[in-house]
Amino acid sequence: MSTSLPKILFILKYRQPHGGQYSTLKESGLLNSAQFVCDMLVQEKFPAVLEQVVDNNEIDKVVTKHKPNIVIIEALWVVPEKFQILQKLHPNVKWIIRLHSEIPFLANEGIAFSWIPKYLQYKNVFLSANSYKTHKDLIKYTISLDPSFTKKMVFLPNYYPVNNKTTPAELFWDEGEVIDVGCFGAIRPLKNQLIQAVAAVQFAEEKGLICRFHINSTRIEGKGDNVLKNIRSFFDSFNGKHLLIEHPWMTRKKFLEVVKQMDIGLQMSFSETFNIVSADFVAEDIPIVTSDEVDWMPSFFTASTTDTRSIINAMNRVLFYDRHFVWLDWQRAALRRYVNNSKHIWKNNLLHV
Repeated sequence: MSTSLPKILFILKYRQPHGGQYSTLKESGLLNSAQFVCDMLVQEKFPAVLEQVVDNNEIDKVVTKHKPNIVIIEALWVVPEKFQILQKLHPNVKWIIRLHSEIPFLANEGIAFSWIPKYLQYKNVFLSANSYKTHKDLIKYTISLDPSFTKKMVFLPNYYPVNNKTTPAELFWDEGEVIDVGCFGAIRPLKNQLIQAVAAVQFAEEKGLICRFHINSTRIEGKGDNVLKNIRSFFDSFNGKHLLIEHPWMTRKKFLEVVKQMDIGLQMSFSETFNIVSADFVAEDIPIVTSDEVDWMPSFFTASTTDTRSIINAMNRVLFYDRHFVWLDWQRAALRRYVNNSKHIWKNNLLHV
């Protein structure tokens, strides 16, 4: 292992989703995202490790344990004032606060634009976005505050391990058969699940099929309760003709097994920085339609977030245009290009922080 490469420590906060009990984050997309990057860096000979802590007060302990050169705090959870203490305890460490949301999603984080400028006032504290759009927007914002802040902006995109191609099944349905549509992820207004349910059912009606619409219903965020209530009511109105299948939040291994059972996926989000669910479908060679917010996805596989006809037309393209199982390579190749570029950006930017 090269001693010239900086030692990297990723720190995440434990989730507290159920009954006040801390989760080990095995069920978290944020953990998966950070772990993918950490594993990639290790493969590239960077000394890198990931730790989870209960709160701000445990950061010193894990930094003392690993003695990193760079600490990457995943998401907004460390109060800016904490760096007054941490910098005294670890004066040579460089700290990067890494955001995982576009600005529309940050709008729901009441502390976002209160904390961001405060971080940048501390020595050796940097700010990163995992979306290039957000990175550019934050540069423009911070320039207006203090031109020197631009030197503290670091772009660190998502990474996803793309495996070898699988052999997808040919999809043919007779009238009256079932089509399984996966629309996974936390229930949030910006995930836009209801119109996807409407489009999936309309698609099935036009094809003479029964729609089984699959969601995760145990992780509700950002006032998503009404979204779930409306999805349930929508399917209840069909009296069993079309079905809503509710899955719990699950480990990644179990989730990929569920993905393999889908015929098509939908991810028509209003805001995304990467979207691991889409990458999971692509990795398993299950066709998927997304919004153009999934910016690595070829436009052939995208549709309007607010137009059911656009979504239905995209589903038709993806499932029935020239044998989908031949050209799903388009999705895989696009994802591979994205992550290869991500690898280069991470290696370069970590050496120049």
